[in-house]
Amino acid sequence: MSNKKLLLLSTGGTIASVVSEEGLVPKESGETLIKRLEKLPYDIDIKDILQLDSSNIQPEEWRTIAENIYDARNDYDGIVLSHGTDTMAYTASMLTFMLQKINIPVVLTGSQVPINVVLSDAPDNLRLAFAASATCKPGIYLAFDRKVMLGCRSVKVRTINFNAFESVNYPVVAQVTSDGLVFNEEAKIPSHDGKTVLNTEIDPHVAVIKLFPGFDPNLLYAMVNNGCQGIVIEGYGLGGMNFIRRNIVAVIGDLIKKGIPVIATSQCLYERSDLTRYEVGRLALLEGAISACDMTTESAVTKLMWALGQSMDVKEIAQFFETNIAGEVTL
Repeated sequence: MSNKKLLLLSTGGTIASVVSEEGLVPKESGETLIKRLEKLPYDIDIKDILQLDSSNIQPEEWRTIAENIYDARNDYDGIVLSHGTDTMAYTASMLTFMLQKINIPVVLTGSQVPINVVLSDAPDNLRLAFAASATCKPGIYLAFDRKVMLGCRSVKVRTINFNAFESVNYPVVAQVTSDGLVFNEEAKIPSHDGKTVLNTEIDPHVAVIKLFPGFDPNLLYAMVNNGCQGIVIEGYGLGGMNFIRRNIVAVIGDLIKKGIPVIATSQCLYERSDLTRYEVGRLALLEGAISACDMTTESAVTKLMWALGQSMDVKEIAQFFETNIAGEVTL
């Protein structure tokens, strides 16, 4: 049986960084990353497409990454994308929407320590990513610290620990044990039919607000007056929002009437938002707030950007958020 043909797309990040007078700077090429691994049982091609700290990866870079994956998808059995950790979950989520019905596994990975450091986590993460790209079902994934997660469910939760990412509100797809890469039967990867669709049209003019006691809802008007086209609000608990004195619920209703979609999620990392449970949520729901259910904030933000890029109106966006595209939401 011939080896799987895989592609490494490198974009920089900590994994490819070296020490400089300005701090860690991405300098290493994809070829250098591969040379630091022992021989892998795959036929690997390498392409350097960016050399950036992931804090500098923005919508323009998302388009570049998505286009490179799309162009290469029929020439390889899987693709590994090396990426900085800080915005990796955002990139994984956006690729989920930009590359719907992707026909091969695409696996993002990186490291907490540069690969040229003796005790770096980079070699193990890269080996895992290649193994996942050779064996997973088609989809967008994130591989880190012996776990493979659905990309649109991954969140960075630690700044320095090797266990930097967790799969939120969704089972881990696979993990490394003494038996090798073991897949989790509870992680149902959505199947799809049809051709891969590349659509990189997005509108990044969105805002994320973490609600706190005393927040002035008039600030939402200021954001909209300065070009904001959609808002994600991280409410309390199940998604509750205050309406006494500082009536954020009324402002949400007014903005929605003006055509500005407002997505309601929870600032709690785990479990779902549910606007039907309490009065403080039901009033927001009646005003037209759109529930993100159990989506991560990263997925909610990128899904909203993508929807706005398709010129969807508030009603269409509400319907879109009630659609599970690739496992990003439990309905």
